[in-house]
Amino acid sequence: MLAQRILQQSLRRFATGKQLTTSKFAIAPTAMLGSPIQTRQVATQNLTPTDSYSILVAQRKNRPTAPHLTIYQPQIPWILSGLNRITGSVLSGGFYVFGSAYLVAPLLGWNLSSVSMAAAFGSWPLILKVLTKFTIALPFTFHSFNGFRHLTWDMGKAFKNQTVVKTGWTVVGVSVVTALGLATLV
Repeated sequence: MLAQRILQQSLRRFATGKQLTTSKFAIAPTAMLGSPIQTRQVATQNLTPTDSYSILVAQRKNRPTAPHLTIYQPQIPWILSGLNRITGSVLSGGFYVFGSAYLVAPLLGWNLSSVSMAAAFGSWPLILKVLTKFTIALPFTFHSFNGFRHLTWDMGKAFKNQTVVKTGWTVVGVSVVTALGLATLV
C-alpha cells in the first residue's frame, strides 16, 4: 500500500511539474504532497449488516437487466445449438454413469454382463423396447448429425441465414428418421 501511495504521489509531482530534490533524509509521503494537489476527506458511515444489505437490494433494483430468451422469437439456430449442448452432456453423462456402474458392479454383486443385460431387455414388451431404443438413439443421432453441420460451418461453408435454417430442419428430420430406423431394428 505504501508503494502504491509513493507511486501515486510521484506521478502527481510529475504532473504538476515539481522536481524532487535528493537529500540524505527520506521525505515523508505527506511532505511530498504540495499545495497544487487537491485532496478531500473520505466520507464513511457505520452501517449494520442489515442496513448495508438493504442498500444493496435497492441498488440492484436500479440496475438494468440484460435481454433474456423470453424477449426473442425462437429460431432454429439457437434452439438446435442449445439442444446440441444438452444432448452432448446427456450422452457423455450417460456413458460416464454406465461406465462407472460397470466398473463397480463386481464389487457390489451386480451382474452387468452383456448376456444378462440382453436377457433382461429381451423380456420387455415390444413397444417398451422400441421406445427405449428411440429415446437412446435420438440424442445420439441428433448430436452426430448436428456435429457434422457444425464442422461444415467451421470450414466456412453453408453459413448463410437461409442455409442455416434449411440445414437445421434437415438435421431434425434426418435425426428423427434415423432414430426411428435404429429403434425398429431387431
